[in-house]
Amino acid sequence: MQQDSRTIGLEELGGQGETLVLVHGLGGSTNTWFPQAQVLKRDFRIVAYDLAGSARSRAAGDISMARHVEDLLAVVHDTGSPRVHLAGHSMGTIVCQYFAAEHPELVASLALLGAFPEPPEAARNALRERAAKARAEGMRGIADAIVAGGTSDDTKTNQPAVLAFVRESLMAQPPEGYAANCEALAGAKAADLSRIACPTLVLNGDQDRTAPPDVGRAIVSAVRGAEFVLLPGCGHWPTVERAKQVNYALSLFYARLRKPQQAPGEGDAPAQPEAVPVPGFQP
Repeated sequence: MQQDSRTIGLEELGGQGETLVLVHGLGGSTNTWFPQAQVLKRDFRIVAYDLAGSARSRAAGDISMARHVEDLLAVVHDTGSPRVHLAGHSMGTIVCQYFAAEHPELVASLALLGAFPEPPEAARNALRERAAKARAEGMRGIADAIVAGGTSDDTKTNQPAVLAFVRESLMAQPPEGYAANCEALAGAKAADLSRIACPTLVLNGDQDRTAPPDVGRAIVSAVRGAEFVLLPGCGHWPTVERAKQVNYALSLFYARLRKPQQAPGEGDAPAQPEAVPVPGFQP
C-alpha cells in the first residue's frame, strides 16, 4: 500500500467477518502476530501491516507517532470496513491508543499487549542512545540485548525458538528505519485515554520490564470499562512467549463482545478490571 512517500507492507492473513487490524511494536513485523492470526481468523478478517521504517515497510521522510496514526487511518480506510477491531503490541499500543482516542467512531474494540502510554524519561534517553547505536553499528548488538532483557526467565530456559524469533525480528530491521522509530517512541506523549470509548483489553506479562503490570493497570484505570489480564512467566513479547494464553484471553474477550448486551440491572454485576491470570502456564 502506498501512503505518500512511504510503501506500507500490508498483509491479509485470512478469515472473514469483521476486520481486526494488528499493529506490531518496535522491532516487530506482521509476523509478531502470526500465532494469533491463525486462531482469530476463524472469527475475523485479519489485516496486519509493518509500521513505517519497520521490516518490509520502507519510509522516506518523517517517522513519528503522528505519522504512524495517519498510516493506521489509511490502512483502516483501505480495508473498506466502517469500523475495525484494533490490537497493538508495545509501541503499537501507543499508536492504537491515539487512534482510538482520535477516531472513536472507527474502533469497535481495543486489545493492548505489553501496553504503556508513553516511555518514562530514563527510557527516552535509552531509546535515543539505541538509535545512535543502530546507525553506527547495525542491529546485531541491539538484537542480543532485546533477547536478554525483553523475555522472561521461563522463555530463556524453555523456549529457545522464541528467543530465535525475537532475535531474527530485530536483525531483520533496517537500521535507519529502526533508529527513526526509536526516536519517534522517545518523543511519544500519552494519548487522552479518557476519550477511548470502546471495549478495551490490556494484557501485560509479569516479567515485562518495558511495560510492567502496574503500567497496564494504570491504563485500565484510565479507560472506562477496560479489563486487565496478567500473563504469568511472560516478558515483553507475549504474542510469542505466551501465544496460547494470549489466544485464549483474546478469544474470550471477543466472544463476550459478540454476546447480546444485558439491560442495566439484569444478570450478574459487571466484572471489575482486576488482574486475571490466564490458565495454562505452569512455572
